[in-house]
Amino acid sequence: MYNAMDETLLDYARTNSMVVITADLDYPRLLALTQEEGTGTILFRGGNFTEKQTLMLLSRALELIPISELEGSIIVIEQERIRRKRLPIT
Repeated sequence: MYNAMDETLLDYARTNSMVVITADLDYPRLLALTQEEGTGTILFRGGNFTEKQTLMLLSRALELIPISELEGSIIVIEQERIRRKRLPIT
């Protein structure tokens, strides 16, 4: 699925109850345009993250947000904050 279209990846994630982890702003845009309620997305924003930073911030986000609430949410991870937006985006 490395070269798959964004829509295909979102559909695959939705079908298989997976969460998309990305730095690509296209995923939240697609969810907003389609007003999807399903596929959870974790979005890294605001610069280049080292592997260590990525893992630390992802762990922190997963501590703050219950796994049961990941599906149906967009989690935005930035250097200084973590935000959650419920889907669908209207």
